[in-house]
Parts: sequence; structure tokens; C-alpha cells
Amino acid sequence: MNPLRWLLIPPVWQTLRARWQGWRRHGASPLAAGLQMVWLLLGWTLLRFESPAWRAIRDDRRRLYPQISPDRPRPLDAIRFLSQTLGLLLFLPRDDSARSERRRLNAFRPLFGWRQRLLRKLDALPQAMWRRAIPERAERRVNRLSGWARRLLFILFGIAATLLALLCISQPFDIFTQFIFVVLLWGLAMFVRRIPGRLATLMLIVLSLTVSCRYLWWRYTQTLNWDDPASLMFGLLLIIAETYAWVVLVLGYFQTLWPLNRQPVSMPKDISSWPTIDLLVPTYNEALSVVKPTVYAALGIDWPREKLNIWILDDGNRSEFREFAASVGVGYVARPTHEHAKAGNINHALRHHCRGEFVAIFDCDHVPTRSFLQVALGWFIKDAKLAMLQTPHHFFSPDPFERNLGRFRRTPNEGTLFYGLVQDGNDLWDATFFCGSCAVIRRSALDEIGGIAVETVTEDAHTSLRLHRRGYTSAYIRIPQAAGLATESLSAHIGQRIRWARGMVQIFRLDNPLLGKGLKLVQRLCYANAMLHFLSGIPRLIFLLAPLAFLLCHAYIIFAPALAIAIYVLPHMLHTSLTNSHIQGRWRHSFWSEVYETVLAWYIARPTTVALFNPHKGKFNVTAKGGLVEEEHLDWVITRPYMMLVLLNVAGVAAAVWRLGWGPANEVLTVIVSLIWVLYNLIILGGAVAVSVEARQIREAHRVEIAMPAALAKKDGHMLPCTLRDYSDGGVGVELRETDKLADDDEVWLLLRRGQQEFSFPCRVQRTFGRRVGIRLHNLTTEEHIEFIQCTFARADTWALWQDGFPEDKPVQSLLDIVVLGFKGYIRLAEYGPPQLRAVFGAATRLLAWLASFLPQGLGRLPAGLAGTKS
Repeated sequence: MNPLRWLLIPPVWQTLRARWQGWRRHGASPLAAGLQMVWLLLGWTLLRFESPAWRAIRDDRRRLYPQISPDRPRPLDAIRFLSQTLGLLLFLPRDDSARSERRRLNAFRPLFGWRQRLLRKLDALPQAMWRRAIPERAERRVNRLSGWARRLLFILFGIAATLLALLCISQPFDIFTQFIFVVLLWGLAMFVRRIPGRLATLMLIVLSLTVSCRYLWWRYTQTLNWDDPASLMFGLLLIIAETYAWVVLVLGYFQTLWPLNRQPVSMPKDISSWPTIDLLVPTYNEALSVVKPTVYAALGIDWPREKLNIWILDDGNRSEFREFAASVGVGYVARPTHEHAKAGNINHALRHHCRGEFVAIFDCDHVPTRSFLQVALGWFIKDAKLAMLQTPHHFFSPDPFERNLGRFRRTPNEGTLFYGLVQDGNDLWDATFFCGSCAVIRRSALDEIGGIAVETVTEDAHTSLRLHRRGYTSAYIRIPQAAGLATESLSAHIGQRIRWARGMVQIFRLDNPLLGKGLKLVQRLCYANAMLHFLSGIPRLIFLLAPLAFLLCHAYIIFAPALAIAIYVLPHMLHTSLTNSHIQGRWRHSFWSEVYETVLAWYIARPTTVALFNPHKGKFNVTAKGGLVEEEHLDWVITRPYMMLVLLNVAGVAAAVWRLGWGPANEVLTVIVSLIWVLYNLIILGGAVAVSVEARQIREAHRVEIAMPAALAKKDGHMLPCTLRDYSDGGVGVELRETDKLADDDEVWLLLRRGQQEFSFPCRVQRTFGRRVGIRLHNLTTEEHIEFIQCTFARADTWALWQDGFPEDKPVQSLLDIVVLGFKGYIRLAEYGPPQLRAVFGAATRLLAWLASFLPQGLGRLPAGLAGTKS
């Protein structure tokens, strides 16, 4: 039978005519409708559209092909269809569940099965080879080696690896040999990363450093143009920035190589032997509503009452704070002078009021859990030389990045890497930093160094440095034992980081950890890395502007063929990204640090440079907490530097287009490499702009999500079992088992358990929506308020699992997220900018949206039958 005979059937022509008219009615151009008709005819001719598999695809086409409108086709939809189909076939995650397997589309099942079998083999291959290479008998033999023999073996292995790495780094290769070399190292890295245990981390670090050192060696020996002053100047600036980044990379690998993951030590059973504690809550200009939960939680800490003294250190000398302290039975200290800010405030209390053996310090918004002191003090009793134990700074409110980007509890925030990994790595080297809050310090050690350091604006880190110089040890327990408020606005966040950056550079100048007595080498390196990290402002700006040197000034910042640049630069970037993802995957997702550093770069560049030359310049600033953002807006004051950088890079894109069209033919590859660099910078800058759009924050009391059994008691005595879904200092959200049991303004009592005790709190129903009910706490007494804080914020297990809730890093997905984020930033500029900018960025975003429509989309949001949960 002629396969085209079906075209003569009248209903077919009627269907085609109806499709044509529908497309045209929805605004499709004649060209787009005609091309769509051609593709449809070819599909009907060559494919079995009537089969169940194709019907399933057609029924779910809006989700499978979100960038293709079935009602309004576009001329290039065929390319979009092929691109999305390729993405569906190649990049969907694995899923081994039987339910998902049944729901998969038949059209994709063979390839899915092939991918699953291949990936299973790849997963099993390293372990199998590792077992063959080191059988159990040999492993037991190695474990029986004495300590000195193991150290000797490790030293010999290290010397051999170093010599081999030096040979690999300095050996000159031609371009083809370099290509073979980096392909082999990349293949080895992809294999090694599947090996379980810390050996994989060590080997990935070795491979990464080999490639990065080789890149830097090549940069210093072959890529500087000494004959052109402009090229030499720009090239030296870039190579200095790259050297700084390499030093921070090496120190970062060292610092996070082996997290200690210290566990708490139990307290002695004899409670009479427990030490006395002074718990200090310094405050300056914060509202009493911010300080109350901290004090209420401190009153319920599991510690003998006669051995715990709580002090409010009010540097604002406010009568309402004095009255509040008296009403709840805690100490109140207000000094007559206010020198040295927070450090001076604490030192005054230590000199005149505090007599305890240990000092616990909490920022006034950090609410401690009941178990804080019992978790922290055990190590002090075990180790007489331990001077300071730090716990994480955990925040139950979103910081500006999380709130403005809508990433709260979806992506690790800026501080998660430090408190989740870096401090844990520091602990191995006895270099834990004091962070100013959520910590305990031995009073005798603090007196020995003259109290909290006052010479710099980062008094906390400087204090821990002095304790380490005196030979005291430190500790870190990575279990959140307190939670507080993050900064409310981007401007406040940047102000806080400016203070940190200035203070760390001040320490670097005034009490340099690389010099002086008392520190071990490993401690010097950890402190040096922390201080060098805050000098990233100028290098980051150099990276954002470097490709413009060629595009706008025709200066060769990397004096080498474009192909050689790609072969050296790309492996360096890929290995760095892969290794950091392997080490930091739970605590920092790939490419997000680029956005964080870009947001801060302009603002910390000047203060850190000034502090390098004049370390005594600068003052302490208090970070604002507990504020409101009345309406969404673009912070133009903060955004101005990013706008300037965006416009410069847009000029670079225009110059690249001109050079591609009318420039020398032998520079085309160099222009393309520079253009890719500029486009990446524009994506990162777009992300910085997106962060600058302040999202509304109309709740002063932040909600904390939870799932906890509770009950509601009505006035008539009827009990309603429910689940507590969220809470704040002013109210809760509950989920009932049945609907229509409560009405707005009903008076109820919330029943919560803490241990074996049950507490009730008077409430009023504020709103109902189905089974969910919003309830406002109503006329609580001081005692009831304290009990409510104890049942919610101060629970020992409240924050323990939050840090484990983030998904593992997937570098490709993270890159796509950053691209979307950058695109979102330019959309916001088109929304909030002045009319001239709206036109420019509106056109640019439409162009980017058109280009993005050719990329696979929505693969992570498909139904379970296509996109599984395992990866």
C-alpha cells in the first residue's frame, strides 16, 4: 500500500485545515504555520502517532516540551523539539523504583534501561577494582603497621607523589600532547570520584592541584607579552589575581581535607561537680522583642540554677530592658561608657560582675536550646587545656540571598560552608575560630589574654588567635545548639561582611598569624586562609573585567593561541569544580560562590585595601536584625556598581560581535573565547542584580517549619488532635485531622508536650483554610511565654536535622540554576529600571529568552515516570 494514500482521506484534510486556522488564530505567522504543517505531515507519514507511546507523549507534551506551544508554533520549533528530546534521553536522572519504571514512556524505555545498566556498572567498577588492588588480607596487614611505620609510609608516598607531580607540572608539552594529558587526568578523576572513602578526596585533590599548577606554570612561563606594555600590564593583573585564587584554593583544600566531626562528651553524673557559668547576652540597639526569646530560652537551659547566671549586657542603657531583666530574674549590666563596642561591653561585665568558671556568649537574637551547655561543657572537663568551644551559627530566617532568590532551605546559604565544613576542618588542626556567639570560653584562659580582643573590629577571631598563641586548644561541635535571625536586607548583609573583611585584614596586619610565636604551622595556614579569603574583592573585579582588555583595548592578557588557552584553562576549571563539588557538595553548591563573591566584591575591595595600609582605620558597626521590608523593590544604591559592570560587559559583547564581523580572521577563535568569558560574567552579574531585588518581608516574627504532635482545646472542652506545622514567637500554624472544626476568632488552648510535661497556651484562631489553621498566641503571661519558647525554639532537637536537608550538589544542575538566576536578574532590571534601561534590558532579555528556548528545559520537574528521585 502506498504510505501516502491516507492523505487522500477527506477527514485528514479537514484536520489539517482546522490545525492551520487554529495556529493562525493564536498569532502564528504563515511561515511558522506552514513549517509546522510540513513537520506534522512528515510525522504522520514516518511515525506511528496512533501508538500508545506517542499518545502518552502528546497527552503530556506541555510538561515534556514546555518551550514549545502547541497552539502557536514558531519557525524553529523543530530544533527545539530535537534539543528537548535529546535532553530527555540523555540527562534525566536514574530511578530504580518499580512504580516509576511502570510509568515510564515506552518510547524512552530502551534507552533508560541501557543508561541504568551502564551507570550501575560504573558505580560498581571502582569498588571492584579497589578490592582487587588491595585485598582484605593486605588491608589488614597495613592496619597492623605501627604508628611510625604508617607515618613513614605516608611520607614516602607524599615525596614520590610530589616529585611525580613536579615532573608533570613543569614538563613542556605541545598542544596535542597536552590534550591527551588532560583527557587522561579527567578520565582518572571521573573514575576516582566513585571510590568510597577519603582516598577519593585525596586523589581528586592531587589531580586538581596537578592540573592547576601546570596551568599556572604555563601562565608564568609562556603567556606574558613582554613586548607590548598594555598587554603586559593587563596580563600581570590577571596572573596576580589567578595566583591569589590558586593560593586560596590550595589552602582551602588543606583546611577542609579531613573534617573532624567531633561528638559531645557526656557530663559527670555528679551534678555538684559541674562548673559555674555566666551566660552573657550583649545588646545595643535591638528591639526588646528580639532579645526576649533568647533570655526566655536561656532560663530553661538544663543546668543547675544556682550554677547559671544570666546577664543582659545593655549598651543602650534602656529602662525597658532593665525592667524586663528584673521581671524575669536575670542580671542587668549597663556601663557608663561605650568604648570598643561589643568587645568592651563583654569585658566590662567580666571585670565587674561575672565570677563563673566559664563564659557562654550569645548574640541577642540567638536562641539557645535546652541542651546547649551539656553538649558543650563535657569537652572542657575532659581537656584542661581547652579554652574555647564553638557551635554553629544557625539561622531560622532566610538571609537576603535566600529570601530575594526564593532559595530558602533549597540551596545551602553563604554561611553553611563555613559552619558545616570549614570549622569542622579547622577543628582537626586545632584552629577553630571563635565566632562571637553560640560559644563557651574558659574564664581563666580569657583572663590570661586580657579579655576579649579590642584592637580590631572582628574581636572574636582575634580572641581565638590569642588563645591559640598561648598554647590553649579549641573545639568545634557541628550540632546546631542555637538559632538566630539572619540579616534582613542586602545592604545590612553587605555592611556586616564589610566589617568582617576589614577586621580580618586588620588582624593580618596587626597580629599576623604567619609571624610571631605560639602557633603551629597548620594553625598559621588555617588563619591565613581565613584572612586571605576576605581579600577576594579586587581579584573578583579583575576576573569580571579581564576579557574586556582584549575586546575593548586589543590587549592580549593571555598571550597564547586560543586553542592552547582552552586546553589549559578548561581542565583547570573543570578539575577545580569537580573536586570542590566532591568535598563541599553538602555545604556549597557549584557556581554559587561566584554570585556570593560578586555581590560583595565591589564593597569589600576598598575597605580591605585601606586596612592593608592603615589597619587602625575603621569602626565597629552593629548588624541590624528583626526589620521589615514593606514592599518588593530594587535597591538601586546597592545595584549601581553591578550596573556599571554589566554595561561594560555589554560593551564587550558589542565589540566581540564587531570583531567577528570585521576584525582580523586570525583572531576569530580568541574573540570567541573572550565572548564566552564575557557572557559567563554577564550571567554572574545578572545573579548579583537578582539578589538586589528586595523581596517583601512583612512578618517581624519569622516562622519555623516543624512537624510535631499537638492538640487544640475548645472552650466547650472538645479536644482536636493536630500536627504543629510551623511556629513563631507570636503564633503557630497547625493541621487538623478534619475540616470545619474551627472558625475565625475562636478562642482555643494550644497543648504542647516537652518531655513528660504538658503545657497549654491561650490562643485565638486567626484564619482557617481547609485543614490548615493559623493561630495567634493571645495574652500570654511571662511564665507562659517562657514555657512556649521552651516547647518550640529551645527544644534540643529543633535544629539538628536542618543542616542535612539540602540536596547533594549536581554541578550541571547548579550551572543551569545560575543561568536562570542571571536571566532573572535582567528581567528584574527590565521591570524596575528607568525607561531607558527598561528598553535596553527588555530587548536583551527577549533575545536571551529566545536563545534559551533551544535548550532542554524542565527536566527536574517532570513526573515520577520520567524524572526519578535517585541520582
